[in-house]
Amino acid sequence: MSIFSILHQSPSGKNLLRLFQLRIIAIFFQIVIFWVVYQFIELELPWLEITLTIAILAVLNFFTWIRLRYPWPVTHPEFFIQLLIDVVGLAALLYFSGGSTNPFISLYLLPLTITAIVLPWYYTWSMAVITISCYTLLLFKYIPFPHDHLDDHSRHMFEFSLHIAGMWLTFVLSTLLITSFIARMNASIRERDNELSRSRERALQNEQIIALGTLAAGAAHELGTPLSTMAIITGEMHREVPEDPELQNNIQILRDQIAHCKQILTHLLADAGQSRVEAGSGQPADVFLQQIIDKWQLIRPSVKFIYQCKSTQPAPVIMNTHLLSQSILNLLNNAADASTELVTIFSQWNEKQLHLTILDDGTGLDTETAEHAGEPFFTRKGPGQGFGIGLFLANTNIERFGGNIRLFNRPEGGACTQVTIPVAYKAADNAQS
Repeated sequence: MSIFSILHQSPSGKNLLRLFQLRIIAIFFQIVIFWVVYQFIELELPWLEITLTIAILAVLNFFTWIRLRYPWPVTHPEFFIQLLIDVVGLAALLYFSGGSTNPFISLYLLPLTITAIVLPWYYTWSMAVITISCYTLLLFKYIPFPHDHLDDHSRHMFEFSLHIAGMWLTFVLSTLLITSFIARMNASIRERDNELSRSRERALQNEQIIALGTLAAGAAHELGTPLSTMAIITGEMHREVPEDPELQNNIQILRDQIAHCKQILTHLLADAGQSRVEAGSGQPADVFLQQIIDKWQLIRPSVKFIYQCKSTQPAPVIMNTHLLSQSILNLLNNAADASTELVTIFSQWNEKQLHLTILDDGTGLDTETAEHAGEPFFTRKGPGQGFGIGLFLANTNIERFGGNIRLFNRPEGGACTQVTIPVAYKAADNAQS
């Protein structure tokens, strides 16, 4: 189980992971610096105590790694205690190596900076008091650096050079660590802001869908009576008109359209509560698409189209619901409205996705349509020809199924609508079941 995959669960968990990583870097540099001092500068320091302090910090960091493997939320007090461990460890190392005269004393700014970025203000002030107190105590209580056997001037110049080098190294390490931590924090903040923006957009879409559902329920109630009346009248007309084949055919088409409208209204309330994809039933992709096209041909008998399937059998299984089929039907109707002569439809699938391409030979998308396509109640059709919700509902429903819609202009003219829908399971799995 990867720790990096576990800690994608919360910002606090990510911050603790970054602190764990920074502590590894700090321990590594502590070992390197003290090894250089011991090997080349040959200062007599309490090496046993220093080694024990670094070992304790490493062990505590190991327990932090174990803690990160559990999905418990990282609270503010816990994160503050983790930072206090670093402060106490740094204070111990400085106590054994010169106290406030050690150029690495400025590393106290690291836990203070992290606290100010991550935790509320009262933790920041608490950390400020603690670090100032540690610095102040180290002014008076510490083990000084041992004196060498050089003359006073040479010793002073050597110690001054070491102090300057230590200050430079402290600045470099602090800059790199603070910059790295803040850069990652900013990336997390941007990621969180993007997720909040997407959540607000989804919430707005849900509100719009609920409003449309309420309007649809009212429309279904109000349209039921006139449609029933129209069905009765067209039935009487079909029996009473003269034996004119063309007229009889037109009346039959009208009756079929009325029956289809009544069927849609019947399904409106039945499908209103269908909020989960699992509510649908599995169906082979080729059968699913053919049923939609047959239904579309019944609704739009005057539309000329070509349908081609570019994949071989057996077809994978699609989770078929009325919402999904109605969404594709809306896209086909949009293409039919835009076309002048012919609508071309291609389908293709693999083990993971069903791809549907709908081509029309219309004028294509103008700038305004390309910018606002998919927004609720936006339409370029004339009054009474469209409500501007077909593409919005299709896009929302297909995204709920894990798919997506792309709409763009074709170089040769007209528009292209590409639909991608994930399959429920492969054909082989369907055969085994």
